[in-house]
Amino acid sequence: MSLKSRGADSTSKSTVLSRKYFLFLCIGCFFAGMLFTDRMWAVPEAIGTRKRMGIDDERDEEMKESKEIHGEVSSRQDAVQTLDKTISNVEMQLAAARAAQDLILSGSPISGDLGINKPARKRKYLMVIGINTAFSSRKRRDSVRNSWMPQGDKLKKLEEEKGIVIRFVIGHSASSGGILDRTIEAEDKKHGDLLRLEHVEGYLELSGKTKKYFATAVALWDAEFYVKVDDDVHVNIAALGSTLVRHRSKPRVYIGCMKSGPVLAHKGARYHEPEYWKFGADGNKYFRHATGQLYAISKDLATYILINQHVLHKYANEDVSVGSWFIGLDVKHIDDRRLCCGTPPDCEWKAQAGKTCVASFDWSCSGICKSVERIKEVHRRCGEGDNALWSTVF
Repeated sequence: MSLKSRGADSTSKSTVLSRKYFLFLCIGCFFAGMLFTDRMWAVPEAIGTRKRMGIDDERDEEMKESKEIHGEVSSRQDAVQTLDKTISNVEMQLAAARAAQDLILSGSPISGDLGINKPARKRKYLMVIGINTAFSSRKRRDSVRNSWMPQGDKLKKLEEEKGIVIRFVIGHSASSGGILDRTIEAEDKKHGDLLRLEHVEGYLELSGKTKKYFATAVALWDAEFYVKVDDDVHVNIAALGSTLVRHRSKPRVYIGCMKSGPVLAHKGARYHEPEYWKFGADGNKYFRHATGQLYAISKDLATYILINQHVLHKYANEDVSVGSWFIGLDVKHIDDRRLCCGTPPDCEWKAQAGKTCVASFDWSCSGICKSVERIKEVHRRCGEGDNALWSTVF
């Protein structure tokens, strides 16, 4: 074999071996690549999953912490509000005590010189109902006594068991100690249901009388609510108490049938307002206030009146005056139309529907028209029943 042939054979063998090695190398690289690719693809996916899981966990943790913080803040806010209310109550009680002491030391009738006994101050009452009346309204008072207002032992029982005080509210005549005053004193000895005020009676003095009533009542009785009602209005006492207790958690509340009547600038009008110019141009309306037939205020507001009675302005109309005293204060106004139902058939239909009225009167008369003759009939048809008051838990 020539040298050339050997060289060719050697080259041929080398080429075959090189191809085999190249083939094995390619196969090896292929599997290595597959393995490497699987690892590269698998690792980021796992890492991504862990990242997403970590983010979700962090979000859950943040939401949990946020809820805990929100709950803690709410709890602290409730605690602060409760503390503020407690401090406010203490401050008002101290101010009321000072004002009551000054009232007594100044020689006010509540000290006993008009025959009124001071009730025990430790007792807590639900409400004091003051029935506004006049010297000439003896028949009206008797009609109330014979209809919705308990008498004698029942009146005392009402105070002791239900914490409800009811008194006719009246001042004294211009000639103090005269026949009018002696007559009213004799009536009080008989019934024991009058509250005498250091106030000169007169139709144009109703704003001053109402202010004096609230100041005197809060000084005498520690109650949750103080109510003013006219002596020609029919009242369901249990319905009134049940209505008021729904608002006992509010510190400053003013409850009644809210209205906004016109400001009457013309002299000679029944409800003429001499200070009409304070309410803007002619034809304007008053701010919202409770109609005067019946409304209630919480203890804080009654105490406010007691403390500030010497600087509270009096407008011509009593209900407007009371509403003006609360403007600018943080007061909750409650408009409840059950406090101003009409007389039968209105209040009768509502009673039959299970919506017993708190108070009933005729708008046309600003009270029950001919109340002396009609209030018994209103009581019979619209009254809540004799057992309602004693069976109701306030």
